[in-house]
Amino acid sequence: MGNDHRLRRLVIDEGTAYDWTLRHSHAADGGCRETLSLYRDRRTVTRIVFGSGEGRYVAEGYWFSGSVTDGRGNLLNLHEPGVVRAFVDEAARRGLLAEPGAGTVELDGWELFRAVVAGREALA
Repeated sequence: MGNDHRLRRLVIDEGTAYDWTLRHSHAADGGCRETLSLYRDRRTVTRIVFGSGEGRYVAEGYWFSGSVTDGRGNLLNLHEPGVVRAFVDEAARRGLLAEPGAGTVELDGWELFRAVVAGREALA
């Protein structure tokens, strides 16, 4: 993938669209994290964060960029628009997305992970 930090557009319906980007970062404790940022407007951001830890793995050079896995065979590629859409849909279903003009909301992506994996398996 050329520029992994570019903003991409995800259209949900006629009145709802998100610009989104994915970033990899390193914490002071040595752990890594993938952050999927969804921009509704200039003042509204929902960040879905995947921190590495016990049974929670991010790319860290072992898998392809943007991958998150639970180590049990469930692996998602956060660069895929269909995966991003699945996270948006699950967060919306739970009422967790930032409302327009509300500022920044940060979510634990692992809380949504199992539901997204199950939903994607049902589509396959």
